[in-house]
Amino acid sequence: MPKKRDGGGLSKTQQAAKFLGVSVLAGAVLAGLALPAAGALGLTAKGSVEGFDDIPTNLKTPPLSQRTRILDAKGGEIAKVYSRDRTVVGLKDMSPYIQKAIVAIEDARFYEHGAVDLKGILRAVNKNAQSGGVSQGASTLTQQYVKNVFVEEAGDDPDKVAQATQQTIGRKIKELKYAIQVEKELGKQKILQNYLNITFFGQQAYGVEAAAQRYFSKHAKDLNLQESALLAGLVQSPSRYDPVNDPQEATRRRNTVLQRMADLKDVTQAQADAAAKKPIKLAVSRPKNGCITATDGAGFFCDYIRKVFLGDRSFGKTRKIRAQRWNEGGMTIRTTLDPQTQKSIQASLGDHVYEDDPVAGAGTIVEPGTGKILGMGQSRPYGFGANQTMLNLSVDHRMGGGAGYQPGSTFKPVIAAAALEQGTSPEQEYPSPYRMPYPSPVQTCDGEWQGTDSTQNENKEEVGPYAMKEATAKSVNTYFVQLISDMGICPAVNMAQKMGIERADGKPLQQVPSMTLGVQEMSPLTMAAGYAAFANGGEYCSPVAIESITDARGRAMKVPQTSCRSAMSKKTADTINTLLKGVVEDGTGREAGLRGRDSAGKTGTSDSRYAAWFVGYTPNAAGAVWVGDPQHKRKMYDITIGGVPHDKVYGADTPGPIWRDAMTGALDGRPAPALPTVPIDDPAKDKSPGDEGDKGPAKHKPGRGGHGKKPGGGWSIPGFPDILGGGNGG
Repeated sequence: MPKKRDGGGLSKTQQAAKFLGVSVLAGAVLAGLALPAAGALGLTAKGSVEGFDDIPTNLKTPPLSQRTRILDAKGGEIAKVYSRDRTVVGLKDMSPYIQKAIVAIEDARFYEHGAVDLKGILRAVNKNAQSGGVSQGASTLTQQYVKNVFVEEAGDDPDKVAQATQQTIGRKIKELKYAIQVEKELGKQKILQNYLNITFFGQQAYGVEAAAQRYFSKHAKDLNLQESALLAGLVQSPSRYDPVNDPQEATRRRNTVLQRMADLKDVTQAQADAAAKKPIKLAVSRPKNGCITATDGAGFFCDYIRKVFLGDRSFGKTRKIRAQRWNEGGMTIRTTLDPQTQKSIQASLGDHVYEDDPVAGAGTIVEPGTGKILGMGQSRPYGFGANQTMLNLSVDHRMGGGAGYQPGSTFKPVIAAAALEQGTSPEQEYPSPYRMPYPSPVQTCDGEWQGTDSTQNENKEEVGPYAMKEATAKSVNTYFVQLISDMGICPAVNMAQKMGIERADGKPLQQVPSMTLGVQEMSPLTMAAGYAAFANGGEYCSPVAIESITDARGRAMKVPQTSCRSAMSKKTADTINTLLKGVVEDGTGREAGLRGRDSAGKTGTSDSRYAAWFVGYTPNAAGAVWVGDPQHKRKMYDITIGGVPHDKVYGADTPGPIWRDAMTGALDGRPAPALPTVPIDDPAKDKSPGDEGDKGPAKHKPGRGGHGKKPGGGWSIPGFPDILGGGNGG
């Protein structure tokens, strides 16, 4: 039985289709396909009407893909991103000329016929039969709209697009059925509005508003007669009639539309003639799509937003759903990016590391207590050109970054925090010779580590005994090797995890004593967010980049929130503040110290100087700066960076000043609260190097990790042949 509509019976249009029979339906199909009609009317004589009745009547109209605006925290635009450049507008926001022009040239009888123009079909069939070829089609504006819906639904999938546009009788019959439904449910004005919003006008412009902006740099409601005629003429073949690349052909097509409008009495002949005499005057607005157009060097942050959206279940259960939602666009995404901070960190990186330097620099600043990413900069711009890159050097591999970089001694505060949480006193002393073997065995989370290698300090003059404050200020490797060996590796691993500090490649932290020297690759964002826990009384908050999102209808969407947890006690955090203030006041980080406000931080340099770091914080901002070769090939010896020659690069002399300048600009005009600290005595500070032999053995607690059980231990990590001696002192 034929499928009936609500209320019983077939619609008049369906009755007409039945009455005219298969031959007319076939003719309609052939006319729509623009195929020769002669001898072909019987092509679908069997089964066509039954197939027509079996097609569902509900056309699933997808949301139209529109541009998405990405804003900073103050509402300034960072970039526009879109799968298809489109801004949906109503008929009231479209010039009456464009409405009349599109009807005149595409479907002159639009307001007179139903979904199927039977008169047009018969005319097209007859015309094609007489010519013996393809000279005329008869798809109505409604049918064209339906086809465009199919194409839109296919998105960027080439196979689905091919299916949506394939020249087959089956598809045309399906198109006819849906056209009937659309006419019934939407009405002429809504169909015209939808058509003008969905159709492609060339030059990456979808919909009349985007087309008006692209070709004339104006709104669709402001289009004049000749501009409207030009745009209407593009629809049939956007590439052939492209006014940018072929103004003569575009002019001929425009004038054809003008004459058609005059013939239909949409305008007078005099108006059409006057418009036809005017040359095409374009005011082309080039497409500004994607993160490559982002302001203030925020292209990498822009791309990070996309990665967050595609990877977070807040925006859909599956990645496919999230990708479809992103491509639909139409969103306004307000981010956490602070424009003052972003400008400052980008300017500082640009001042200290040039685009064409043999190494690169990157840095990220986050807000303690909220996890908000305030700035994310890079010395090499976002792009595909010379000295540019698409690799975000500030983030982990899964978020668009590389494999990370060895943080060197910037990892030592994590070890110190773990030891303090275990009850170790900050006054703990160790002999800390210039060179020493790794104690072995050392307790891990699930057994013991054993090795046979040694480590040494950066300078031969660095000889203990040292307590924790001076050892941190001077970045004494042998002190921290003894500290982790006494404590065991597992507390250090647990502390790193609670602080959100993980490897950039996503692999678990290797449980080896050398982790105290920062030999496992990490990203600046990870280190900045981890250090923010020290500034926040020991509470770690996961990084977040999105404040809010509204969809194309202005409705608020759910966005991911930061997750905060206690990583250590407030006493431990305050003790670390004291230790790291000493670094910038009287240690390796003096060049990074801020004027007029409390700051704390740590330098770091990897073995062979493939990477140099400074990670630091104030109560209201925490930042990490890295400088090095992303390819891990260029050692930073005898090198010029930012116009400054270096015999060898330290964390203090290159990343430190970048951090200082970035934070100074970011915090200019903002409160300068004090960092909470605790008093720490340093019993070893007044001892001269080498006098421990006169003072007796250094004090230390019994080794919980096997310290002293097997003198002469060591370590090694496959794939790191240059780090057997541990990280440099920074």
